Amino acid sequence: MTSKLLMPRRAFCGGLAASAALLASAPFDRASAQNYPGRRMSVVIPTGQGGGAERLARAFDDAWGPLLKTQFEYNFFPGAAGQIGYELYVKRRPKDGHNLLFGNMGPEMIMYATQKPDYNFPRDFIYFSMVDIDDSIVFASRTSPYKTIEQVVDAAKKRPLNVAVSRIPHPCSIGLLALGEATKSRYNLVPYGGGNPTYIAVLNGEADIGALPMTGVLTLSEKFKVLGVFNRTKNQFAELSDNAPLINKVFGTDIPDLYSARAWAVHTEWADKNPKLFELLERTSKQAHESPVFKAAYERTGAPSNALFYGDREACTKYALGTIELTKRYEAALTAKKGRG
Repeated sequence: MTSKLLMPRRAFCGGLAASAALLASAPFDRASAQNYPGRRMSVVIPTGQGGGAERLARAFDDAWGPLLKTQFEYNFFPGAAGQIGYELYVKRRPKDGHNLLFGNMGPEMIMYATQKPDYNFPRDFIYFSMVDIDDSIVFASRTSPYKTIEQVVDAAKKRPLNVAVSRIPHPCSIGLLALGEATKSRYNLVPYGGGNPTYIAVLNGEADIGALPMTGVLTLSEKFKVLGVFNRTKNQFAELSDNAPLINKVFGTDIPDLYSARAWAVHTEWADKNPKLFELLERTSKQAHESPVFKAAYERTGAPSNALFYGDREACTKYALGTIELTKRYEAALTAKKGRG
């Protein structure tokens, strides 16, 4: 199995400024620059209210809002693994720079690659400010009979285990499919339409185990045990996760790094027509990410702050395109799964 499909996490450094030709040719209204933003920023989040995306976005705008001298308002559109929110953002939200999308690039690019909606990345929207990196994991309830990832795989060789996931198109789902392929174990992926319902399904025993990004699970560490991490080199939260092992190290597999990365996005048409205003969004979002105000607000959610990682437009695009490439390997299995989410 190839391990080069996603960019290595620390290869995200570097920047992508607008080209000189674009800066020279695109129209720019100095008066509009002085007045931008002229009202609140309206944000589409393509998942349900109360989840990790909302908590992260609100922590971020604690620092970003004062830099832009405005406030943020949020609208939530769960459904179809994120497609509903993206369709609405691309087709119905004005392309005026006051409408943003806050997305989870990993699962939402997998959705894009498998469902093939009639909008286009990056023609219709671009990610320009990555906020975090969150490894995919396998976890279980503290009361579960499964205490190790070896026990999970051994059981799944005898019968298919029900795995609660937030949505089928997700790096976590690819991780379980890859693990099953490599170890001849079987997993029935059951989507629950968000992190909170996924937690409940694992807690009440409706699902044998769960697979989600790590940081949310760590905020509930008294209830859940991390059994394994889909990272090829390091568990960056070893001390907080009872030294949960790397799945590749346990089984001698070569599953790629599988992680989520949330990012801000804007309409491509607006960014291309207004390079100076877009540069303002890029610059201030980076400043917000570096602000201790953001770090403090994020830590108040209970999540570990070393998950925070900034990536610019180039880094976001590399990650998004790499996810699409990775999805092609597992597309048949991902699209064959049926469920509730």
